[in-house]
Amino acid sequence: MILPLAIFAILAIILYFRLFGSDPSQIPSALINKQAPEFSLPAISGLVGPDNSAVPGFSSADLAGGEVSIVNVWASWCVPCRDEHPLLTSLGQDFGITIYGINYKDSPENARQFLTQLGNPYRAIGTDRDGRASIDWGLYGVPESFIVTGDGVIAYKHVGPLTADIINSIILPEIEKARH
Repeated sequence: MILPLAIFAILAIILYFRLFGSDPSQIPSALINKQAPEFSLPAISGLVGPDNSAVPGFSSADLAGGEVSIVNVWASWCVPCRDEHPLLTSLGQDFGITIYGINYKDSPENARQFLTQLGNPYRAIGTDRDGRASIDWGLYGVPESFIVTGDGVIAYKHVGPLTADIINSIILPEIEKARH
């Protein structure tokens, strides 16, 4: 009688620490220090920039441009994406960081409306309607952000929305590490 109770107690303790004992944004990624996956995503149809030119799609070739960048996976239906969006804009404007977007399982109309309302911090945005490219990136859910070195290697992954504290304490230091 004691053995089944002891096994149950051990399993309950393990489950508790797996569920509540760690920071969910620190989910390890097998892609850290590896080349970003090969992909080529089309642009969001009808999305234009401030100069009325079409905002381009996004591919892995864009990440080998020699500068550290952030790849942000987002969707218009994602409430935390809306919350982090002004911070992404600030990263691009105030810190000069290149930000690319992967629009995850979203309609072009909703994505355009989202960016029209909140602004577009992205240099290029690929639409991932079926989610295949996001799966190749190891996506757990939206939003997620990846810091990518100038030669296309994933240096850091953040699961969940960015906050001002996370940007200052984690993202900016990780960007500096990726630059060296």
